[in-house]
Amino acid sequence: MHVVKQTLTRADVESAIAQGPPTFEHCDLDGADLSRLDLRGAAFVNCSVAETSFYAAKLTHTAWQRCRGRQADFESADATDAQFHGCDLNNSSWRRARLASALLKGCKLTGANFEEAAHLGLAFEDCLLVGADMRRMSFRKATLVQLDFADADLAGCDFRDALFHGGSLRNSNLKGARFDNADLREADLGGLKLSDIKLFQGALISPRQAAEVLAEMGLRVG
Repeated sequence: MHVVKQTLTRADVESAIAQGPPTFEHCDLDGADLSRLDLRGAAFVNCSVAETSFYAAKLTHTAWQRCRGRQADFESADATDAQFHGCDLNNSSWRRARLASALLKGCKLTGANFEEAAHLGLAFEDCLLVGADMRRMSFRKATLVQLDFADADLAGCDFRDALFHGGSLRNSNLKGARFDNADLREADLGGLKLSDIKLFQGALISPRQAAEVLAEMGLRVG
């Protein structure tokens, strides 16, 4: 079922999914309670889902394109194999969500909360994760393309053997994070504290980065 340019309630969505995996295009779902619904295989194109609740919803194999979802709630949802492209999901919650093999590409996720999310195979690409809660997530052996982690909480994250293509770790919380054998030569490492340096033992950085880090600490290289 193809639903276009409508303001939808929970009852409207239930009616649509009863006819098979629906496609919602230019629809307004702001503030709707869609918790625990079975939306497997649904597509959302240019939809607004600001403050919409997808709590514990089944979102496996869903596709999201250019959706706007400020403060959307995906807590405990099953978004396995879901794909999000070009979406604005600032301050969204993904606490305890299942995100195995999901893809978030070109998305704005400033302030998003991924606490205790199941994320095996989860991939981010070209995303704003400024101020996001990413604690204890594993990016081991991942290729990280243009991920802005500025001011993010990365405590306990595993970046061992990761390859950074651009992106930023500026002023992020790195307590307990691991960077063994990570290639950070293209990342912005601004704002590192002296206490953070030991976390980067074994990581690869450029001479320019080394000079910048030392300069920020007030040291001069002769």
